[in-house]
Amino acid sequence: MATRTRRPGAATGAPDGSRRRRLPMRLLLPILVLAALMAMLMLRGYVHSEILADHRVRPEASADKVPQKVIDGGPVIDTRGKSPATLKVPDRHMVLTFDDGPDPTWTPKVLDVLKEHDAHAVFFVTGTMASRYPDLVRRMVDEGHEIGLHTFNHPDLSYQSKKRIDWELSQNQLAITGAAGIRTSLFRPPYSSFAAAMDNESWPVTQYIGSRGYITVVTSVDSEDWRKPGAARIIRNVTPEDGKGAIVLMHDSGGDRHQTVEALDRFLPQMKAKGYAFDNLTEALDAPSAHTEVAGVDRWKGTAWVFLVQASDNITAVLVVGLAIIGFLVLARFGLMFVLSGIHARRVRRRDFSWGPPVTEPVSVLVPAYNEAKCIENTVRSLIAGEHPVEVIVIDDGSSDGTARIVENLALPGVRVVRQLNAGKPAALNRGVANARYDLVVMMDGDTVFEPSTVRELVQPFGDPRVGAVAGNAKVGNKDTLIGAWQHIEYVMGFNLDRRMYDVLQCMPTIPGAVGAFRRTALERVGGMSDDTLAEDTDITMAIHRDGWRVVYAEKARAWTEAPESVQQLWSQRYRWSYGTMQAIWKHRRALFDKGPSGRFGRVGLPLVSLFMVLAPLLAPLIDIFLVYGLVFGPTEKTILAWFGVLAVQAVCATYSFILDREKLTPLISLPLQQILYRQLMYVVLLQSWITALTGGRLRWQKLRRKGGVSAPPSEPAGRGGQVVGGRTVA
Repeated sequence: MATRTRRPGAATGAPDGSRRRRLPMRLLLPILVLAALMAMLMLRGYVHSEILADHRVRPEASADKVPQKVIDGGPVIDTRGKSPATLKVPDRHMVLTFDDGPDPTWTPKVLDVLKEHDAHAVFFVTGTMASRYPDLVRRMVDEGHEIGLHTFNHPDLSYQSKKRIDWELSQNQLAITGAAGIRTSLFRPPYSSFAAAMDNESWPVTQYIGSRGYITVVTSVDSEDWRKPGAARIIRNVTPEDGKGAIVLMHDSGGDRHQTVEALDRFLPQMKAKGYAFDNLTEALDAPSAHTEVAGVDRWKGTAWVFLVQASDNITAVLVVGLAIIGFLVLARFGLMFVLSGIHARRVRRRDFSWGPPVTEPVSVLVPAYNEAKCIENTVRSLIAGEHPVEVIVIDDGSSDGTARIVENLALPGVRVVRQLNAGKPAALNRGVANARYDLVVMMDGDTVFEPSTVRELVQPFGDPRVGAVAGNAKVGNKDTLIGAWQHIEYVMGFNLDRRMYDVLQCMPTIPGAVGAFRRTALERVGGMSDDTLAEDTDITMAIHRDGWRVVYAEKARAWTEAPESVQQLWSQRYRWSYGTMQAIWKHRRALFDKGPSGRFGRVGLPLVSLFMVLAPLLAPLIDIFLVYGLVFGPTEKTILAWFGVLAVQAVCATYSFILDREKLTPLISLPLQQILYRQLMYVVLLQSWITALTGGRLRWQKLRRKGGVSAPPSEPAGRGGQVVGGRTVA
């Protein structure tokens, strides 16, 4: 269908008449989807401390600059005023503090023990964990515990700039606000211990923290539960002397904390029996609450933050499942192709193999053509030069470039031209079938050329009366360019190796439009070619399966087709193929419930086509998304090894497919580059097809521009085992 173009300088909305180029929606939408997925992964990496985290820990320094009253003072350090002040917990009071949480496994157990023994505590939470488990932070507040900041990513603040410290504090507060709707004035620096251990590196940080309005809380008793010394030892470590008050350091995250929980369950009743009270910090100090309710914009910011974090975790979990699925599908497909294609090759290449009596009867070859002036002569002459008796019917589908006239001027015997108004390829093929004289009908594209033996090899399977259609071996004729070489790899590996597999499984999904043959009886019984889908070749193949016929693959029936030579044309072709395949699958969805031998396609073929040709390519970008993520944020070495592992599997299958097809291995040099560039284009095409299908859009036929430079090499003599490629016989 012709497309109108505007003159340069026509009305475009630009003041100077110049044309504004906008990014097409088919590119914009997939880019936005992929960008959103990457953003979710980035957020997930940030929250899980895989991005922007600083895990360096500074060794202790001297205490030259630290005021002596701080070193000798209590564990609560207030530097908000001009002069620092310290506070101690009164005797017979204990403030249990838990660092690094909340943890989804151990924090609930700690909270349960505290609730059982009617004890309060202070939880110094990190922003990363609070963002991921907001329900636990909310439970802490609801049950009377206090919350303190422990930074967002748990870095040693003595290494950080003031800007980074502000960022750690604000992000930590944002997470707490989103989780529980509060702000807190309590802060504990990561890797801190006692007031006496304050040195000239950590003291300036403590002073700056006070200037930001926070009270620093260190510890007076360390349980050393991170060493996992056993519950009894933990209890001894946290038991104060002579009834003194204490701030106790424990952990509810960072590993297996069952010893902490066990020690806590025994320690609380023991100390309560000695008259100790377990309060949160402000209760123990008889001070105003450290919590402030947050409302308005700040509350909404916190809520939005937690929502996004939850979404990123959920989406990432789904992506990981999708990655596992695509990994399984890729390996399963390669495994099936590798094994079943070998079985197919051994079966059809046996000396005693035969489809039945040799097929020598004449064949009708249908060539639907729309504006194929550059290609049609080569196509017709390749048929006339064939080794099998044929009649050639060129169906001119309303061409405007003189295609029909070119064929008529050739005046070749056995060649007829049938003209019709432009009605589309299915209508042209049906018109050709109506005009065909013979029972066996070969269909090809107007830009394709056959080898002399192609028709002969293509019709031999009809020696088996159960065979209703035969798929030929379509090859890329213009493979001398990089994009042509990539399509050549795709045709040999992705299409023909697939066809060998589906042949063994007796569920061939597609007779390629470039080279296929049909029994007229089979075509008539299913109603001929349909224009219900844009993949009429896939549609008719599925219909013939469902009618009970066998569909097989003839590897020696080679046809050379002109593949698209520009990204735009390749996009248009694959978009139509992908969308048409989805349409055909949907049209024949009831094949899943077909009974008897004709139901084999529905039971086996349709699920495999849906998995390998629709679902797997849709999920395949996950491999590259996680590849980029792993390369940037780690683990880099494992990511690279995994990618090269997948590439190695693909290279083995590609090499095997080239050997089976007796092709030169040289084009496989570009396989790694194909995986990086060409495959991404196919992803976006399929994503666009999905979007079109889900939104109910309609896609029209699009004519590809041809150059007519493809010619077929001479075929091997009948009965020989070699193939002629580029004028040379390959054994």
